[in-house]
Amino acid sequence: MIPIKTQAEIERMREGGRRLAWVLGKTLKAVRPGISLKELDQLAESLIEKQEGKPSFKMVKNYHWATCLNVNEGVVHGIPGDYRLKKGDFASLDIGLFYKGRHADMARTIKVGDGKIEMDKNNFLKAGALALAKAIKAAKEGNQLGHISRAIEKEIKKAGFNPVRALTGHGVGKKLHEEPQIPCYLEGEIEKTSRLSSGMVLAIEVIYTQEKTDIVLDPDGWTVKTADGKLAGLFEDTVLVLSKSGEVLTRSN
Repeated sequence: MIPIKTQAEIERMREGGRRLAWVLGKTLKAVRPGISLKELDQLAESLIEKQEGKPSFKMVKNYHWATCLNVNEGVVHGIPGDYRLKKGDFASLDIGLFYKGRHADMARTIKVGDGKIEMDKNNFLKAGALALAKAIKAAKEGNQLGHISRAIEKEIKKAGFNPVRALTGHGVGKKLHEEPQIPCYLEGEIEKTSRLSSGMVLAIEVIYTQEKTDIVLDPDGWTVKTADGKLAGLFEDTVLVLSKSGEVLTRSN
């Protein structure tokens, strides 16, 4: 990845991130029992168009949808089909937006429907959000990539859950998927991982499971699921590396 240096490039990334955050926020509000994944995908695509962007995911070879939507044991890359959400489901919404030559990528996992949520599942959602927040703070100039990975792994394991080892976050910018890969766990010594520099833009993803981290590919050829059928979670933001902390680009204000 080539770090962005000019203020004009940074502002384009910020604007694209704000537009994506708006799209995801509106789509999350539409999540309810009875709505189909296909309907959510169509809504997201129409919102992207209103924001004068293009669906990043449709630029991925052989992928024909604006979103990746996963339910319960779905981890990533879920195809938005005819399944209708049920009260108590856990839905992960992952959306990418291409705006003025740059991509932004963002995801959240939420419970479907109102009502009380079991403590362990509430803790499951909190752990993902907190791990992402800690990882963003670690995305600063002078740190190593391993600081981000360690922050994710520490928070997820502290809550009693497990980071997926076979999937990673990534650099993002002119291409949707760029180097470096950003694991959700630290393997080896931090000092041997890549150094972060100001201007790098990262899609930091917290990808984790309720229990075992073994994953399987669905017969549809895209959807990745937990092998044991337990819950999976996904929290992601596009982050600009700066001198003191990461700046979240995918936020609406």
